[in-house]
Amino acid sequence: MLFGVALVTVVPLAWLATSPPVATAFMLRSHFADPASDEPCASVDYTWVDWARIAPDVPRAVVLAEDQRFLQHRGFDFRSIERAVREHESSGRVRGASTLTQQLAKNLFLWPGRSWLRKGAEAWYAFWIERVWSKRRILELYLNVAQFGPCVFGVEAAAQRFFGTGADSLDREQAALLATVLPNPKKLRAHNPGPYARERRRELLDLMDEKAGAPWLHRL
Repeated sequence: MLFGVALVTVVPLAWLATSPPVATAFMLRSHFADPASDEPCASVDYTWVDWARIAPDVPRAVVLAEDQRFLQHRGFDFRSIERAVREHESSGRVRGASTLTQQLAKNLFLWPGRSWLRKGAEAWYAFWIERVWSKRRILELYLNVAQFGPCVFGVEAAAQRFFGTGADSLDREQAALLATVLPNPKKLRAHNPGPYARERRRELLDLMDEKAGAPWLHRL
C-alpha cells in the first residue's frame, strides 16, 4: 500500500523534474475563487520561464525573505518549527514555519486549510520533492508558480504585469518587492505598495546588502 502511494507520488514528480507544469492546484482553484481576491479569475496570468531567464536577485531575495535555511534543510526547517512553537506558547501568536519546499508542495498539489490531513499530505510531498528534485529545480518551480497578486502566478507574469519587463530584467528593488508580497498577495501589492510593503522591502534590501558576500547565497 505504502509503496503504491509512493509510486503515485514519485511518477508526476519525475515528470515535473524536466517539464513545466501546465497548471497547479492553486491556479485551478483560482478559476472558482482566487485566494488573493476572493473572486474568480476570468483567466490566470501564468508564463513559464527557465531558471537562466530569471534575474539572480529574485531567488536570492525570495530565499532571504522566506526560507534562509533552504539550502541546508531537506524540506523541513525544524529550527523554525521550534521557534514557532515557543512563540505560540508564550504569546498565542501563530507564526508560519513552512519552507519553500512545503509551500511549493501545497501550491502544486493540495487544497487550502490547516487540517491534519492537509498538513500530512504537504509533509509527504515535501519529503519526496526534496529527494527527486535538486534545490535549483525546487526554486525554479517555486518562482514560476507562486502567486504574486490576484490571478498572477510566477515571476515572469508578475514582472510583466507590475513592472512592464521580463523576469530576466528585474532589478534589486523590484525583486525585493516581489519577495515582500509573497506571504500575503491579497493585502500586499507589488504595483502600488503601501507603507508596510515599502518598509518590508527596505528591510529586505538591507538584509540583501548584509548577506551579499555569503557564499551560500551565490550558489542559488
